[in-house]
Amino acid sequence: MKVLWLQSAGCGGCTMSLLCAEDPNVLDLLEGAGIEMLWHPALSLATGAEVQALLAQVLAGEVALDVLCIEGAVARGPKGTGRYQMLSGTGVSMLDWVRKLAPLAGHVVAVGTCAAYGGVTSAGGNPSDAVGVQYEGAHPGGALAAEFRGRLGLPVVNVAGCPTHPGWVAETLLLLAAGAMGPGDLDSLGRPRFYADNLVHHGCPKNEFYEYKASARELSQMGCMMEHLGCIGTQAVGDCNIRPWNGEGSCTRGGYPCIACTAPEFEEPRHPFTETPKIAGIPVGLPSDMPKAWFMALASLSKAATPPRIARNALANRIEVPPTIRKPRP
Repeated sequence: MKVLWLQSAGCGGCTMSLLCAEDPNVLDLLEGAGIEMLWHPALSLATGAEVQALLAQVLAGEVALDVLCIEGAVARGPKGTGRYQMLSGTGVSMLDWVRKLAPLAGHVVAVGTCAAYGGVTSAGGNPSDAVGVQYEGAHPGGALAAEFRGRLGLPVVNVAGCPTHPGWVAETLLLLAAGAMGPGDLDSLGRPRFYADNLVHHGCPKNEFYEYKASARELSQMGCMMEHLGCIGTQAVGDCNIRPWNGEGSCTRGGYPCIACTAPEFEEPRHPFTETPKIAGIPVGLPSDMPKAWFMALASLSKAATPPRIARNALANRIEVPPTIRKPRP
């Protein structure tokens, strides 16, 4: 499987994340799966005229393009010309390159939330008119039309995340190489379901505090961050706490709230990331699939039943009260 990777308008963080893949590393993984990287701006030796010649061969059909990976949002400005971002040395905008190459590819993969939905690149008034490859925020239709499909029938595969997890990129490429990803394997926003069917809440180390609604009030504290500190891991898709980053890390494991970076328009929540918006003291964003009345009843019961150990540890920056040791019955 031949992959061409373009870096569009973004920070390059998804490539940096991919380089953190472990057991195996990304280069060994691709080689072992028979995946050839035709060109990647950070990993390939080819530059300048060599890359231009490769692109010309792809356009002419002389080199097969199985997967087109696009990292970063696509700038459409000014006035739809895309000339705010040119592919260096080609005299052609990145927008035009995406539109020329995408129909030739068996599959198109948007790597990261910027490429998927616009992401951080589209925030702050979006002066460059940046969009995702096939979405503008949560709305279908971006650099490519909503009805676009790759040669093999799939819409753009949105491996969303900011940055995206190296395992999500690797697994997506492996599934595509094996012909094992179909339309039913993507959710309603084009994200691979192997990670999007999970919530960040699954496997979170703060779940005991969440069960009792024992909440932290400052970022350094151990308690659940949903009630006061803006965490929306109970709504955000991702298996970040099931397959931790670099084998052990995630946002909530590091004491920072989940900000749902796999979702469209996460970049402008209209409130500080580390504050939970409330109405009459009730968090606006409730856990997925839970009616408000149920949540209120559960929260009241849970708070009333909170063991002193959990209540005290929730406001500490390390365990102050250890669990009681249960002696076996004689």
